Amino acid sequence: MDHGKAPNILIVDDDTGLRNCIADYLNGEGYSVACAHDGPAMDRSLNSVQVDLVLLDVMLPGEDGLSICRRVVDGRGPPIIMLSAAGEEIDRVIGLELGADDYLAKPCSPRELLARIRAVLRRRTDGNPLVAPPRSYQFSGYTLDVPRRALRGPDGVTILLSAGEVALLLAFVAAPRQILSRDRLIENTMGADADVFDRAVDVQISRLRRKLNHGALNEVIRTVRGLGYIFDAKVTRN
Repeated sequence: MDHGKAPNILIVDDDTGLRNCIADYLNGEGYSVACAHDGPAMDRSLNSVQVDLVLLDVMLPGEDGLSICRRVVDGRGPPIIMLSAAGEEIDRVIGLELGADDYLAKPCSPRELLARIRAVLRRRTDGNPLVAPPRSYQFSGYTLDVPRRALRGPDGVTILLSAGEVALLLAFVAAPRQILSRDRLIENTMGADADVFDRAVDVQISRLRRKLNHGALNEVIRTVRGLGYIFDAKVTRN
């Protein structure tokens, strides 16, 4: 990023009203702003101007935001802040796993969005390296394909998981052999403001545990009484 000029923000969202509202606010804060309504329009902007940060909506016509995020990150493109409707908790987890720098639920406060943009740009300016996020996780004979949100068992058969189960499994494989409290699991999979009871998380973990135990030699998800859960398996990232 050139410190002699205003950072250039590219907003990728098919909602014209929201896009213009964010652009007007950021322009007022001294940023240079470009807009795109879908993936091809975003590509044209990236090829024509220097972009310092992308605000990327998850739900786009044609190629969705998660797919776009993956290829921008793989191509060592600019940092990305994902924007998504508050109810799409699985997209939050997947987006961050694919390499997005931050995530913000819509509708969001302009001041909070500005703070997130400044924080991401500051981290990149401070020289944090771009590290490719894992595309898959292997554990106990299983393979979790992150972009496809698919789990393949030791026998090679794909195991059907709900969106909530995928989100939980991603939280576990990202922190193997660490005790994760129910509160942390809720926050990692559904957001800090989610109104979810502990019992609902227990039920979802029980279902995920049964599916994993069907093919694993040893119990993968263990309960730590009074503390939470631990993913008791060696995890390899690729």
